[in-house]
Amino acid sequence: MASYSRWTLVGYWLGPVFILISHVGCLLLLATGLSLGAMAWALGLYLIRMLATTAIYHRLLTHRSYHTSPALLRLGCVVGASAGQMGPSWWKAHHLAHHRSPDAAADAHSPFQPHAGFRGFLWSQGGWLLSPQFLPQALPADVEADPVLRAIDRFHFVPLLLLALLSYQLGGLAYLGAFFLSTTLLFHGVQTVNSLSHLFGSQPFRTADNSRNNALVAFLTLGEGWHNLHHAFQHSARHGFSFRGDRLVGLVDPTFGFIRLLEALGLAWKVSLPSDRQLQLRRLCGDSSGPPQK
Repeated sequence: MASYSRWTLVGYWLGPVFILISHVGCLLLLATGLSLGAMAWALGLYLIRMLATTAIYHRLLTHRSYHTSPALLRLGCVVGASAGQMGPSWWKAHHLAHHRSPDAAADAHSPFQPHAGFRGFLWSQGGWLLSPQFLPQALPADVEADPVLRAIDRFHFVPLLLLALLSYQLGGLAYLGAFFLSTTLLFHGVQTVNSLSHLFGSQPFRTADNSRNNALVAFLTLGEGWHNLHHAFQHSARHGFSFRGDRLVGLVDPTFGFIRLLEALGLAWKVSLPSDRQLQLRRLCGDSSGPPQK
């Protein structure tokens, strides 16, 4: 286990506290209602912050599936932190641990370990954040070596608080309630990758785990639900691949569309994609789409 300073521990544990506050804060909407403006604010915050989580935290920071400037990476990490997704060091550490030991004891948010069934679902959907496994075993050296990313990590709660304040300034309690709703829905949307995408869906590619392609999760997370492909090709900037019969098909992947937009604007380069042959070689003949077998 990494050695954490007292102030780092305080900052980290504020993460779950603020997520719980967001859940309770949604009750504001019972008093204010949800106007069209507040609804648009909640939806906009959801989409922008989900994209920062998927395109920046996940596909760029963690897997380096494409390259961009340090400025864009840092800006994206600030937006990711404003989503209540903790900081870049914490996020990358947990996600790499997940890939090293998927669905095993060292996987902090598996729906199979340390619980299974409905308890396992609740654990992977967020219960693990309230356990000692919330703290990563080690923080990634590359992120820790960047003083800006390290500062974003330790003060990850500041962008979240500033966004809450901005919401209140724009529309009072109604927009603050919309902010809480957006943050809560985004939190659970991201967690469905840990839970539903290891429980339900298809497995077109060979992997040594229960990762699955789940269309509902892909809709909620702008393409992250094509999780079986991601486990088969971790460094792929596109997750939306599958097979229909013998034919390779592309699946809707808005996060990859955003990466392509960055590339067209000259803001992204070295976009990593598996070749058609690589995809065919990893194809799982007799695609499994039933419940996982353990």
